[in-house]
Parts: sequence; C-alpha cells; structure tokens
Amino acid sequence: MSEARSNQHLLSVENLRVEFPTRRGTLVAVDRISFHIDEGEVLGVVGESGAGKSLTGAAIIGLLEPPGRVAEGNIVFDGERIDDIGYEKMRRLRGNQIAMIFQDPLTSLNPLFTVGRQLTETIRTHVSIDERKARVRAIELLNEVGIPAADRRVDQYPHEFSGGMRQRVVIALALAVNPRLIIADEPTTALDVSIQAQIITLLKRLCREHGTSVMLITHDMGVIAETADRVAVMYAGRIVEIGPVGDVIKRASHPYTRGLMNSIPVIRQDIEQLVQIDGSMPRLTDIPPGCAFNPRCPKVFETCRTERPELVDVGATKAACWLYDYARRPGAGSTT
Repeated sequence: MSEARSNQHLLSVENLRVEFPTRRGTLVAVDRISFHIDEGEVLGVVGESGAGKSLTGAAIIGLLEPPGRVAEGNIVFDGERIDDIGYEKMRRLRGNQIAMIFQDPLTSLNPLFTVGRQLTETIRTHVSIDERKARVRAIELLNEVGIPAADRRVDQYPHEFSGGMRQRVVIALALAVNPRLIIADEPTTALDVSIQAQIITLLKRLCREHGTSVMLITHDMGVIAETADRVAVMYAGRIVEIGPVGDVIKRASHPYTRGLMNSIPVIRQDIEQLVQIDGSMPRLTDIPPGCAFNPRCPKVFETCRTERPELVDVGATKAACWLYDYARRPGAGSTT
C-alpha cells in the first residue's frame, strides 16, 4: 500500500456475528470475524462451501435473507458505521458506493428488459442525467467490459448473451456509478476455465484503472493467487488465517490452509492420488467446541478440543491456531 494513503481503511469489519434464529435454537453462521479492506485493494475470501463467505458479503451490503441478522459487531465504511443505518440509506449506499456481483448473472438481470434499459435505469437512479446521456454511458460501460458491438448489443435481452458475456454485463452494472467497493461473490464459478481467466483479467484491470476495492469471495485458491493482494481463509464461520496472498500461499501457517494448498495438483508432478483433507465442514448445528477444525486437523492436541484460538501473528500472516498462540496456551512453554 502507498505510504501516502490514509490510515483509515475503506472497509472495517469488527467482531461480526451473523445468526439465524430457529425453533431449535440460534445458529451462528459467522462467528466474530474481523478484517479490513483498503482503497484499491483486492481481498480474497476463500474456504469450502458453508464457511460463511457469502453470508459475510451479504451482511456487509445489507442483503441477509431473514431470519438472518447481524447480532454483534461493527461494519464501518469510509469512516461511517453502516450495519445500523436503515433500509433507505443502505439502498442509496449500495448503488453509489458499494456494488455486488453474484455467482449467477441471471439473478442480477431482469429477463424482461434489455441490458441497455437495465444499465440506463441503474445510472439514472443514482446520477441526474437524461435518457440519451445515460444510454451513451451504458454503451461505454459495455465497451469497457469487453462486449463487442456494444452499440448494437445494448438493445438485446439477457438470454441473447452467453454466460461469460452476461457476467460482463453484471460487472458493467456494478461499475455503472463508479462504486468504491465491489463485493464479488464467486463471479467465475459458473464459467468455463478460459472465460474465468478473461473475467479475472477484467476485474484486475478495472481495479487498477478505477482504483476500486474488491472483496473477492471464492473457493478457488487459483483465482485468489491470480487476483488478490491479501487473502482471508474462512472455516466454519471463522477466519483461521489472513495475510498477504504470497505469504499465505507459499508459507501457509494454519493446518487447514496447508490442507487447501496441498490439495491443489501440481502439473509438473506425477502422482497417483491427490492429497485431501479428511472429513467435511461441520453443520451449523454441530460446530465442535474449541477450534472448529479440530476433528479434521492432523496437528490436533487437547487444548484444540476445548478452547477457541484467536488470530495471532505468525510472520507476515495471522493464524488462529494453538500451535502459535504460546502466550495463551495452557502450559505455555511446553512442547507438543
């Protein structure tokens, strides 16, 4: 980050807890997580399905489906707390300052309207310009995200675009009023590998040219390695490791992160069987005490089963693991 940049983070999330009340009790889907995103930074959020990645993004932008709720913590955007600002103010913030890109572009596009109409309505909702200027801006946006013959395709409907082109339209919608933060929730998962690479390249270029910050939610470490500046690894609603992407990938500290990295095949190696992490992510109704990863962890010892570890410095990264939290570990100074 530039030394000239303000010490204030663009987005700060502190001790966020997301709950779902049920008849059988309250389920904790996101359990007291904290992180920040700076201006122009790409933060990757990675983990298996059910880790709480998408719910974290939805909580930030105020799109939690009832009965989900933010039960604890603060979400601060550009110095202002936004988790308690009310529906109308959040709706204006969502359009002007924060945008979201969903995994399936069809959930963001109305099949009954042309992409041009959807773009111009989005622009005119937040910017005071006439229909003609809004249409010109819509065509400019389609050109910017790499849609050929934009002046013609602006009058086409979503079903007339391929999956990759629809995702480009969604990115154009997200950029329509120059937001400062984009939350991209699995933006490449539904696309084939070659189109994924194009979308990743597009996101990187747009961040560089617009100075936009991105929270990139994915389960794909390859996408994170290619795109992110820093990465937060989530497991069972908690952040287990966070730090610069190069350090996390090359020198993973938490056993779960190591497992994720070891499960990625290396093209130059001839192996008979891929490495895997035994077991599966626990259900919200059955998250174990202590470290949530302890039933699957090859390094587990007794403290892991009873006490929750907090994030501590491990070189350039932070990891929530008793292997490194010597100060709080019972019997500190002993070896395991």
